[in-house]
Amino acid sequence: MHEFELIKNYFSKISKNNKSALNLNDDVFFDKRKGVVISIDTYNIGTHFFNFKCPDLVIKKILRSSISDLICKGVEPRFYFISGSGNKKTFTKKNLNKISKSLKSEQDKFNIVLCGGDTTFSAKLSFTITSLGYSNKIIYRNKAKLNDDIYVTGNLGDSYLGFKLLSNKVNIKKKDKQFFINKYYKPELPLNLTKYLLKFANSSIDVSDGLIDDLSKMINRQALSFNLYEKKIPVSNKLSNLIKNQRLNKINLISNGDDYQVLFTANANKSRIIKNASKTTGIKITKIGKIVSGKDRSLIFDKKGKQIRAKSKGYIHRF
Repeated sequence: MHEFELIKNYFSKISKNNKSALNLNDDVFFDKRKGVVISIDTYNIGTHFFNFKCPDLVIKKILRSSISDLICKGVEPRFYFISGSGNKKTFTKKNLNKISKSLKSEQDKFNIVLCGGDTTFSAKLSFTITSLGYSNKIIYRNKAKLNDDIYVTGNLGDSYLGFKLLSNKVNIKKKDKQFFINKYYKPELPLNLTKYLLKFANSSIDVSDGLIDDLSKMINRQALSFNLYEKKIPVSNKLSNLIKNQRLNKINLISNGDDYQVLFTANANKSRIIKNASKTTGIKITKIGKIVSGKDRSLIFDKKGKQIRAKSKGYIHRF
């Protein structure tokens, strides 16, 4: 069962009278009257991270991926709660010290504060993080407009290559390995863009499950489709060189998620404002496609203008 089927069949009805739940079709809870925005995510070993050999890095990745749900809504995260389920092997004094120091470092970096949580004994390691911010306005997931331009921040694909390296499924030069592994564990979040996003974005989502899958989610309840241009999708210089030298498939590399960049749509007349925001913040923002009528299929075009398909559209939660 797909996650959206699960939500629709079992949980949508019991939340329909709660407008702040946003029909359970967005990444956050938003109480407009009180100006509260909340997100919650759970991370399991073996699914969301390989192992716990580097607890300090794992916790960084988990926390950053959680607060990215608020950032993509145009909301600065302020507080977080963390719950952990583990045992004597995972919650050793050494590991807990590393986790604590790492969380303190992340708090200083993103100006957030730990407010509480819970700990339970479990054979399988998992963490749940609730992030909270304040705003009277957010960017919703399903508010894209026909003919909107599609934008994404930063670069895509580096994190996935880091994942492949950690699972020993790819071989590259030793000098480049750490770069991609760092991108996997420590995604660069466009935090400084939050104050600008509300000025130009019509809809938004963070790239967590994969560019194509998340773009589809962003318009999943609208009579819209998208045209995506492979050549325009931003990648780092290191990944670009690998794609050229090893003849890798670019569209597949950028379609597997864990980037935690902001994917958004905006009216064409907002292009100057977006360029200025990019220049002011130093955050890379790239136009990669167009929202089109739902009467047409969503399409991806290569650099020669030919239609292409991605073997992987992203991570799908199935039950």
